[in-house]
Amino acid sequence: MRLRSFFFSIFSFSHSPSLPSSSSRFSSLSAAMSPALEKSRQGNGECNEVSKSKVTVVGSGNWGSVAAKLIASNAIKLPSFHDEVRMWVFEEVLPNGEKLTDVINKTNENVKYLPGIKLGRNVVADPDLENAVKEANMLVFVTPHQFMDGICKKLDGKITGNVEAISLVKGMEVKKEGPCMISSLISKQLGINCCVLMGANIANEIAVEKFSEATVGYKGSREIVETWVQLFSTPYFMVTPVHDVEGVELCGTLKNVVAIAAGFVDGLEMGNNTKAAIMRIGLREMKALSKLLFPSVKDSTFFESCGVADVITTCLGGRNRRVAEAFAKSGGKRFYLCESN
Repeated sequence: MRLRSFFFSIFSFSHSPSLPSSSSRFSSLSAAMSPALEKSRQGNGECNEVSKSKVTVVGSGNWGSVAAKLIASNAIKLPSFHDEVRMWVFEEVLPNGEKLTDVINKTNENVKYLPGIKLGRNVVADPDLENAVKEANMLVFVTPHQFMDGICKKLDGKITGNVEAISLVKGMEVKKEGPCMISSLISKQLGINCCVLMGANIANEIAVEKFSEATVGYKGSREIVETWVQLFSTPYFMVTPVHDVEGVELCGTLKNVVAIAAGFVDGLEMGNNTKAAIMRIGLREMKALSKLLFPSVKDSTFFESCGVADVITTCLGGRNRRVAEAFAKSGGKRFYLCESN
């Protein structure tokens, strides 16, 4: 009951209706994607260059770089996509004086956020956000959630044509009128449909190709989600579609609160029984809050990778758990945790 009261006291607002259907946009985009592309292949087995989809990854941190690696490995093999995958990089100057984008393009490696991992020769780092998304019709957003509002405002009016988006951002905007899901923020400000990808995904493990899985939440037509599944799926990264954007996205957000509680349990050495109870009760409260916010959320979503699997992974090895454990062990004193995801 205390956890439920805690959740409900954070978010107090009126239920917002779902976004209008984007079926018309789906149908027009699908004409430029996989089904139609198969019909437009030329005699040499290649797709018409004009018909190929162009992908841009907006974000280049730990998870963003892994996402670019996954996408690049598929884009170069699939005839329906351009080989080149753009990755927007917030420009930084490294200790040696070189720009991060220059080093990524020269070494094919994000030496600051994902050192030792080759992204793929077809990944091109671009420090100019507007230029990075120019001509792209598939946008992958993967930045810290607190930057998304500013990114969307900068791109407002710059996105034209039949463009689809997917959010890998785990978090939400909390405003006076209530929480705003990142997928809704993208859809409303940019006027495009947005799916979500969430799951038990510790980025560094996926980077070295240890088996993992994820859930893609979508609404409307299934054609676009099949394209996203095709773009992300690899032998070591299994992607499953679920017709429940809000449920998938809320799982990816709320599990962090449960992980913090699990970290406190570890830091206070309360034992595995207590930690298991925190995880079970936390998952139940995630479901209760999600269905309060969006009654359309499906019970089955919580048994997907984005639900129970992500709770387990984050409560065992996620950054939020580690931070909470260190905080408890320090007696509540300020500290710095110098670990990547």
